[in-house]
Amino acid sequence: MLIVLEGLDGSGKSTQLALLQQWLAAQGANPLTIKLPDYDDDSSVLVRQYLAGRFGSQPGDVNAYAASLFYAVDRYANYKLKWAQDYADGRVILADRYTTSNAYHQASKLPPDQWADYFSWLEDTEYQKLGLPKPDLVIYLDMPTELSHMLTGKRGAQDIHETARDYLALCRQAALAAAAHYGWHIIPCARNNIIRTIEEIHAEIVGCIPS
Repeated sequence: MLIVLEGLDGSGKSTQLALLQQWLAAQGANPLTIKLPDYDDDSSVLVRQYLAGRFGSQPGDVNAYAASLFYAVDRYANYKLKWAQDYADGRVILADRYTTSNAYHQASKLPPDQWADYFSWLEDTEYQKLGLPKPDLVIYLDMPTELSHMLTGKRGAQDIHETARDYLALCRQAALAAAAHYGWHIIPCARNNIIRTIEEIHAEIVGCIPS
């Protein structure tokens, strides 16, 4: 089983993934956690150059399809070299980001009337043509953009995505559209602009896990 946690920076993916890993282990599973992109591997060189602004200082300087392929190559290498056998053996794989990240980070560069076509292209490219596993469950942690900016601002912007405020707002719109298109679970990270507790969000995530 492949379970993916998605969300904008500051949504708490890493924290929730660690809690979910602990919960699954307590249920007797032996989950393997992966984090993508794989910045420690050479396969992510194009991703790293893109995020560092080598191809342009704004996310839109690299079109949605080209940037998607940068990430797809890294995912393919990560899968083939690091967890393909575990997945084939039936081990639960927990992913901090996956193909699903492209669905909103790159679709946001396109007009909304092109999003559905892009979502279909992405699914066909990665799951059919490249042969990457399709997730069994995708959980999107929905953090309002203004709160995401506040949380990421405390640690300082790291790349061209985090410094582009308008881009991140579009990413959230695209993510909600992608969730509707693909059937992801959406978990709100805030109520009335107040961030929910880690425990509340974790409980809702656990409720999404098939028994």
